[in-house]
Amino acid sequence: MRFQNKVAVITGGNSGIGLASAHRLQQEGAQIAIFGRNQETLASAGEALGGDTLTVQGDVADNADLDRLIESVTERFGRIDTLVVNAGVAHFKPLNEVDEDHFDLHFNINVKGAYYTIQKALPLLAEGASVVLVGSVVTQAGFPGSSIYSASKAALRSFARTLSAELLPRKIRVNVVSPGPVETPIFDRMGAPKEQTDGMKQGFSAMVPLNRMGTPEEIAGVVAFLGSDDASFVVGADVNADGGMIDLLPQAQG
Repeated sequence: MRFQNKVAVITGGNSGIGLASAHRLQQEGAQIAIFGRNQETLASAGEALGGDTLTVQGDVADNADLDRLIESVTERFGRIDTLVVNAGVAHFKPLNEVDEDHFDLHFNINVKGAYYTIQKALPLLAEGASVVLVGSVVTQAGFPGSSIYSASKAALRSFARTLSAELLPRKIRVNVVSPGPVETPIFDRMGAPKEQTDGMKQGFSAMVPLNRMGTPEEIAGVVAFLGSDDASFVVGADVNADGGMIDLLPQAQG
């Protein structure tokens, strides 16, 4: 029960890694608040979590929505011990097809949304609190078609270093978990035909030495570690949870 008497706030907590993390932290004793754009999936997630789970609908790219999240958490819990910055989007286009809408979508949600989530939560973060950013291993290799998505996730790696240094006086740790390919609803939101997304999943699985995609629950286990006092000496780190995709694939391919 590493999160007994602690409060965890999770953006993008209505599905995928965010919802799995909410379940994991709740199972270990945390009081949970989840934030998401889709009211239907948010309500379903809140019902699944049950208890005194706080659900707040909104978009991390909208500062007014983030203000409502913080106001709601303040009223219900009064503090935050673990902040999981998980909300994000992922679409892939080659350089010659990237337009402003594609660029702005990723940077508004993945970068601006993440940064202001942390900034606005700052007054509620307890001394010794943990901030866990959900990044991606795409930042560590050159994957064609991922230039904008990769750049937006690389910003999170920078945030972990700089904000950890800035928040040292309050002992607030900021770390990144970088998943490899994970079976989540984000694939269904890419807007591609099912055959294309199925082919993408098969291709990703073939790139992982474990020869499969990860599960949200596996990533949630790393989130729980980084968010807990077990990781009290882990600061500004980027932890890969990718089935060996980055570190082992070249060797595995010979």
